[in-house]
Order: sequence, then C-alpha cells, then structure tokens
Amino acid sequence: MVSTLQGRSQIRLALEDGGDTSWWEDAGIDKRRVSDITKLLVAVCGRRLVSVRAAVATDVAEAPATVTSAGSKVKVRFAPSPTGNLHVGGARTALFNWLYARKVGGKFVLRIEDTDTARSTRESEEKMKADLAWLGLTWDEGPDVGGPNGPYRQSERADIYKSYVDKLVAAGHAYPCFCSDAELEAMKAEAEAKKLPPIYRFRVPPNKVRPASRPAAAAAANDVSGSALAAAGVHAAFDTQQAAYREQFLRGVEIGINDIVRGQVTWNTDNLGDFVVLRSNGLPVYNFCVAIDDALMGITHVLRAEEHLPNTLRQLLVYNALGFTPPVFGHMSLILARTRASSASDMGRPAPVNVSPWPVQGYLAPAMVNFLSLLGWNDGTEQEIYTVDELTQAFALDRITKSAAVFDKVKLSWMNGQHLRALPEEELVSRIGEALVAAGVLSDASSAFAAAVSSLVKGSVDMLGDAAGQVPQLLGYPLSETVQSDDFKPIQEDNFLEVAAAVLAAHDSGDLAAAIAGGRDTFKKWINGVGKAQKRKGKRLFMPMRVALTGRMQGPDVGELLAALAQESGSDVVDRSSLVALPQRMETLKAWVASQQQQ
Repeated sequence: MVSTLQGRSQIRLALEDGGDTSWWEDAGIDKRRVSDITKLLVAVCGRRLVSVRAAVATDVAEAPATVTSAGSKVKVRFAPSPTGNLHVGGARTALFNWLYARKVGGKFVLRIEDTDTARSTRESEEKMKADLAWLGLTWDEGPDVGGPNGPYRQSERADIYKSYVDKLVAAGHAYPCFCSDAELEAMKAEAEAKKLPPIYRFRVPPNKVRPASRPAAAAAANDVSGSALAAAGVHAAFDTQQAAYREQFLRGVEIGINDIVRGQVTWNTDNLGDFVVLRSNGLPVYNFCVAIDDALMGITHVLRAEEHLPNTLRQLLVYNALGFTPPVFGHMSLILARTRASSASDMGRPAPVNVSPWPVQGYLAPAMVNFLSLLGWNDGTEQEIYTVDELTQAFALDRITKSAAVFDKVKLSWMNGQHLRALPEEELVSRIGEALVAAGVLSDASSAFAAAVSSLVKGSVDMLGDAAGQVPQLLGYPLSETVQSDDFKPIQEDNFLEVAAAVLAAHDSGDLAAAIAGGRDTFKKWINGVGKAQKRKGKRLFMPMRVALTGRMQGPDVGELLAALAQESGSDVVDRSSLVALPQRMETLKAWVASQQQQ
C-alpha cells in the first residue's frame, strides 16, 4: 500500500541572508508546474541560492496481492554481479526463477550487473554462466543469446541510465549534490549525536553555485516553458561535472509491497534520505540501474534473497518517479550452513558454498537441482526425490517458505546417491569408470576391468568421487591388519585355520581359479562344498571365506571381486603397488597360516 499527497507536490527553497538560511515551502503546487517553477527559482535567486528541492507527488497503485501476469507474459530474471564465484544462494535464486518461468511458459532472463568496475571481471561472468549451464538453467534472453531488451550487461547500458537521470532532473525528481565526503561524514556524525537516523539531509554549500551561470539562468526566466529554460535549469546553475545526483521524494509516505514470501512489508520514507542515483564520476548506482533494467526488460516477478529486501524501497521510488509499474516481489530466506555439531546455535552462518567444484566432486546436476529446490520450497508432500521435469510441474510460488533453509551436505550426498542409482546401469558404470580415470586410479575407463570394479562399488557410492577411495581398498589385501583386530578374534577362535587351509588347497589345485572363472553360481557351489566338508554354513562359513580371500571383513560380493581382479590386464591400475592379485594374496595367506602353526 502507498499513501501519498495525491496530486500535490512540495517545493522547498533555501536562501542565504548574511549567514542565515530562510526556508519557503508550499505543499499545494500542481505537480505539472513543479519543474518550471523550480527552474525559475534557480534563475532568479542566483548566488543567494543555497538549495532548492522539489518533491513531486505521484499516484501509485497498491501493489497487487496476487500474481497478475500469467503464462507467456511472465518474465523473471537472474542478475548476478560477476565479482566472484556463483554461490549456492545465487544458484537457488536462479533455479527458482527458472522453474517458475518454465512452469508457466514465461521467459527467463540472465542480466549481468557489472557496474562495480573495480571488482567485476569477464572471467567471473564466464564461470557463472558455465555453472548455470551445468545445472541446466538455460536463459531465453541475455549475454550470448541476445534478446529484444539488450544489452544485457549493465556496463553496456550507461547511456540508458544517463537518459533516465535526465528525465528525473527534468521532472523535478532529482537534483545535483555537491557534498564532499567530509561533509557527508560530518552530516552522519551530527545525526548520530542527535540520535537521528543516519540519512542524507539536503544541503548544498553556496560556494558551489557558479556566478557564470547567472546570465543564462536569468535570461531563461522569461521563458519558463520554452527550450531556453529547459537548457538553463538546474544544469546551468550548478557545476554538474562535480555533482552526484540524488533522487528526492515526499516525506512521511508509507510505501509497501505484498511480498509473495513475506506478506505485507511497509516502509516510511522518513527513514530514508535523498539517495544517490548517479555518482559524481558518472557511474549509476545499483538500485537505480536495477529498477531501470527491470522496467525496460519487462520483468514481471523479482524473486531474490531476503538480503535485497532493504533495497526495495529505493527501487520502488525510482519506479514511481518514472511512472513504471513495479513488478511482483518475492524475497527468499537465507541458506544457512550446518556444522558438525547438532545444536541449532551452530547453524547461524550463511552457507559459503560455491558451485564450480560440484561437478569435479562427483555431484550430478539433476541431484543438485533437486537439492537446491528443497532449500526453501516444498510441494506439501513427503516426496524428496524429484526429476527436473517433476520439479517443473510441481513448482509454485506460494509454496516458497519463510524459514531459513539449511545446507546439509550429508543430505546432499544421500540425495546424489539416489540420483546416481536411478541412472541406467550401463551409464552409471561408465560414469564411475570415468571418475576413476580422472582420479588417477585407472588408466582406461572403457576396459573390462574398469567396468568390473565400477560395478562392485555402484551400490555404495553417493558421489562419483567416492569410487576413487573405495576401489583402491578393494584392490588391496589388508590381511595383517584384519587378523590383529578385536573383531577378528571370534573368527580365529572358530578354527579360521581350517578354512584358510581349504582355500590354499583349492588355489594350489586350480579349483579356486575354475570356480572364479565359472561365474557366480559356480563360485557359490564351491564355497558351499567347503562348508559341507567342514560342517559350516551361514556366517560361520562366509565370514572366514571373506577374510581369507579379500583380507577384509566387509565389502562387495567376494566372487565378483575375485572375478574383477582376474580381468586386470597388467596396466589397468595406475598405481601397481595398490593391486594385490590372487596369487599374491594366497602367498600372504600361506605365510600367515605358517606363522600360526609354529606358535
């Protein structure tokens, strides 16, 4: 809701008389005459002018309570600043905008807000675009693809911003400010001393008025509505090369939005000073650029993080002053990091997670999209695993939550594992093999050995990168460590030597190799034969068999592991010292059995 002095405007004039400043004010001026009267005052008062401020009342409609644009008319945007990496909060913002556009058949715009020339880089922009592309968040308008409302980098829109500053000045909504940094700091200190809000309070030192400007301004006084006055107004009275420009507005006005996420949010303009829209160096200010761009690009919905909520008042004032219709706003809660501690007090920091490492770490893009979608949104069901198509169908703005989301890496890993195991088996095995080659574990992802060992770990990895830690363990034979553990003692006491002797005998006779080569059923038949001969079954049979053949008490199917080892060509494993083939395993087992028999 916006309350204004409908159709009424204010002009406030400060004149200096021997060190004293007198003020003249009238709140009943027709807003159509404000610009002409302001310029006339500038021309007539000359050097006695300290400042002139005109605040033009505008009729502003109440913010819509519901979304008014639908279908193809919906247009959303993601507008990152290329000053670093794309972080998880930005990725979530981009995703929510993209999902909504795809849900209703609207447009998703990518705009690069690079007016911070000291920190913005094209390299950062390219990385951000690469991260968005990896997530599958393609844009309908923006850099590289173009569109009807370009250019889509703010650094390339300087002339557009300057033209709208001129419009504000001509309409009496903006004025030049000559305050130095020292003067602004003094103003702030004075406000703090008086316990007032630290806002800008209009002040232009009289020595900043140029005497040379007086003739042109005086000549223009005879033509308050003609081109001469337009050329000799505020720009003629001040040295504009040293001036910043500030937007001005009515005081005591309440401006509000019906935020999609947060509900009704209201500000009072008494808590905001006249704010800069164009710096003295000619560069426009963020909030001014954003409002101009959103309006000219036809953005209907601005969905962004709650940290931008304080910016909304300034942007609304720019919209109102220029006669633009504000978009629908939705401000999403922060994403917090979860530490290892379980206390809620440990979850107060924003999640400092960058997107770029995710592919390298073995995360799948659909899994990341799934995970990000649940950071501040749900569809009201208990479902947690979604495909991208399912998310596109289910996403709705009214299901975005107010409460802060938590970036839980444990849940992310679990969710990634669910998506991994949902892949076709051939694709999953291939991806694991590629990850093993990338990690330097294997030399050839297309080999039979790579496929075999990838199949061994496919059910236990949550991320592709997990395979690089699991496979080398399977290739080894840590018998000496296992037999020294407390967990092994019950197995040893159950006559482990008897099982080990049977395994060694089968190896020497060739029966073990034949059982492995015969496949799963043949290998199982051989083990059961040993069990029958020794009157063992279940855990009493399979656990000592596992230790004897793998050197471990846990792991994948023993027969499949031994079959995989049999396919190693001699060059598949990059670090040869990590591989213990079956003959070497039997030599180690034989030596341990001999040491036990000597005791």
